[in-house]
Amino acid sequence: MSSTAGQVIRCKAAVAWEAGKPLVIEQVEVAPPQKDEVRMKILFTSLCHTDVYFWEAKGQTPLFPRIFGHEAGGIVESVGEGVTDLAPGDHVLPIFTGECKECRHCKSKESNMCELLRINTDRGVMLSDGQTRFSINGKPIYHFLGTSTFSEYTVVHVGCVAKINPVAPLDKVCVLSCGFSTGFGATVNVAKPDKGSMVAIFGLGAVGLAAAEGARVAGASRVIGVDLNPNRFDLAKKFGVTECINPKDHDRPVQQVIVEATNGGVDRSVECTGSISAMISAFECVHDGWGVCVLVGVPNKDDAFKTHPINFLNERTLKGTFYGNYKPRTDIPKVVEMYMNKEVELEKFITHDVSFEEINKAFDYMMQGESLRCIIRMDS
Repeated sequence: MSSTAGQVIRCKAAVAWEAGKPLVIEQVEVAPPQKDEVRMKILFTSLCHTDVYFWEAKGQTPLFPRIFGHEAGGIVESVGEGVTDLAPGDHVLPIFTGECKECRHCKSKESNMCELLRINTDRGVMLSDGQTRFSINGKPIYHFLGTSTFSEYTVVHVGCVAKINPVAPLDKVCVLSCGFSTGFGATVNVAKPDKGSMVAIFGLGAVGLAAAEGARVAGASRVIGVDLNPNRFDLAKKFGVTECINPKDHDRPVQQVIVEATNGGVDRSVECTGSISAMISAFECVHDGWGVCVLVGVPNKDDAFKTHPINFLNERTLKGTFYGNYKPRTDIPKVVEMYMNKEVELEKFITHDVSFEEINKAFDYMMQGESLRCIIRMDS
């Protein structure tokens, strides 16, 4: 049992006091974990575009003050009542979605959308009692995605904690908490390209490049990257992309360009932009008879997907995916082992690193389009 178990911990956290304003390093109080909760010490965290989106508070209900962050690696400090499969000292990854192991989704081999713990961007409190575990001088500080990893210590529901190999370097595998697993899993778990197949990836940001990495690992013979930003093309080649297409370079829909270049269409496509036009193009560029398109990007709430029904009747398949179809507690430790066995590469996704005190630099790098993932070192 740790010496701080059952006590309030005072530590540093990067607090967002209002939308779009720089985070402020504050001294916060972190309450002990309650029933089915885990308190962990965060050693490394990274910045994901989702953090930036909700920090900017564009298009959703603002909730401040808040501690953001949801890609991280750490060590269990203490556990609450009812937690039996984790103990102080365990190396863990907190995950923005969960696996209760009891609901129909968790018991299904096909779904990872836990009824109890699936992602909730509006909730800023813990499930057990509707209260926050963070405070400053008695004032509650809201949680984000149930993880809030921009804090030296955080409290997370046990169902959102993946116990991993203690030998795995946390400064690398922390990126598995969100972006990498979302893209990589979309390809290997959902699209499932055969060896030698042709795959198109729409959007060459971090998630799209992870999807391309999935195609590379699966043995695809051609990986076509599609993006409106040609500055991304050279980097994409390091992730298995064999050729790139900029839709702006053509006077006809990009799906037509791809169909002509691949003798009828690609075998699989993965869409990672959230653009409705990209989604339609990704679906319409797959081959009839066996082509599968997987949607990863999140569209605007008023978007509508429109395509002719004949595209389905001609045996094209359209699928969606959430977090790469990975169950957090069951599957993510296996992905860590893939990294340890050198089956996947994570280092090339990490383009920057900063100290915790420099966390706002990570936001600058991402907003300027300079970084894929910036690791934030908590102990510096």
